[in-house]
Amino acid sequence: MPPSLLLHRAPCARPSPARAASRLSASVVSAANGAGGSRPPKPPPAPRRPRGKPRFSRQSAIRKSFQQEQVVFSTPVPADPTVAVIGGGASGLACASALAARGVRSVVFDTGKHGLGGRLATRTVHEDWRLVFDHAAQFFTASDERFRKLVDEWVDRGLVREWRGSVGELQVGGQFTPTPSSTPRYIGVNGMRPLADALLPENDLIKVVRPSWISKLEPFNGLWRLFENEKPQGQYDAIVIAHNGKCANRLLSTSGLPQLTKQMKRLDLSSVWALLAAFEDPLPIPHNSSHGAFEGAFVRDVDSLSWMANNTRKLFPLETDRPECWTFFSTASYGRKNKVPQENIPNATAEKVKREMLGGVELALGLSKGSLQLPFYTRVQLWGAALPMNTPGVPCIFDPQGRAGICGDWLTGSSIEAAVLSGMSLGDHVADYFASRGERPEEFAIGLDDSLIRVEGHDIGQFPGLDSQKPQVAEPQLTLSI
Repeated sequence: MPPSLLLHRAPCARPSPARAASRLSASVVSAANGAGGSRPPKPPPAPRRPRGKPRFSRQSAIRKSFQQEQVVFSTPVPADPTVAVIGGGASGLACASALAARGVRSVVFDTGKHGLGGRLATRTVHEDWRLVFDHAAQFFTASDERFRKLVDEWVDRGLVREWRGSVGELQVGGQFTPTPSSTPRYIGVNGMRPLADALLPENDLIKVVRPSWISKLEPFNGLWRLFENEKPQGQYDAIVIAHNGKCANRLLSTSGLPQLTKQMKRLDLSSVWALLAAFEDPLPIPHNSSHGAFEGAFVRDVDSLSWMANNTRKLFPLETDRPECWTFFSTASYGRKNKVPQENIPNATAEKVKREMLGGVELALGLSKGSLQLPFYTRVQLWGAALPMNTPGVPCIFDPQGRAGICGDWLTGSSIEAAVLSGMSLGDHVADYFASRGERPEEFAIGLDDSLIRVEGHDIGQFPGLDSQKPQVAEPQLTLSI
């Protein structure tokens, strides 16, 4: 019976007896010469490495990745398989939902302390008023029929509505131009975060574990074992990586999945600062008789600012007496120049970013320096792995030998639509693989060797149909890499 897990290893070459004898002879001769004559000078001591905790780097991860041996599962696929989905953003949740629709169980692991969703993120602050900010995805569009069907369901359930407020481009000095849109802009009625829960069906095929930081993947007896800081988190028939950035790179670097690791390493991600600010009085927004005051604007020619949106007008258009809660995003260029560890932002950096971003607001609105009213609430956040800057243009990646896949918006672009479609595609693909009983694995390889191309779009993502930008969403069919 063949073993359930095969690791292809190069055979260890043993030295021949003659070669071993010659080595022994050489050592004896050297010793004899040293006893009777002058000793050769001692080589200088090797430099000692500084002690301390080993550091992770992209270069070290790449070296480890290139040395990995491919995991190959040969055990039959069980009749009732279970999939581990690592990442509870829109893509991971869509993948779990697609698996459930095909009768496949899954467990979703997510790091979120306050809820699922990834970039479907809404922050609520209880001050004198209830302050609400969408602090990641600001809105989304729907150009693909599959995603439009899902959005229509959300609209019918009262979770989503069309954002009819004025959105456009803001030039330095306060010159605003509305952006025509050939497709509706959608927002969550109560913010974006509730849409994450809406992606999950109400059944017992999906289990959610959070907050959880999966730190190691280990193949064992035809299954994947997951660990969180050496604590076992179960065994699974397949795994899905539904997040990216340094955590995903670290997780894959010793996984035994060199092809998945290689593709993830090719991904470049931008960094963007977010500033949440609440003001007692309305900001002096330029008005126009045709569109009134804008609610969202893509800012041009200001390094510290690429987007600004009035959450209060967007989410509570009829409540005119509320404080104005604004979300501001920096440019990717500014994020790169001011990048720090997002888990521990120095106070000095946070103050600098806040000051410069508020200065960018003054510049964009055409206000004199220092004339902008001070917000009574602020919070800065760095999205260190904000948006993909390149993409392979495939709906998902799947390695049938290792029974592991990747989904995420970066595989086709940088939008909520791309994220959901990627999760749907991988869920269906894994279910199809299970249905084949794993008997023809080569037919299910996808996206393992595709090159990455540059993503075009705004610093806060793509919005297919919003303007002249061509949607970058993969076609429904899968192109297999056999």
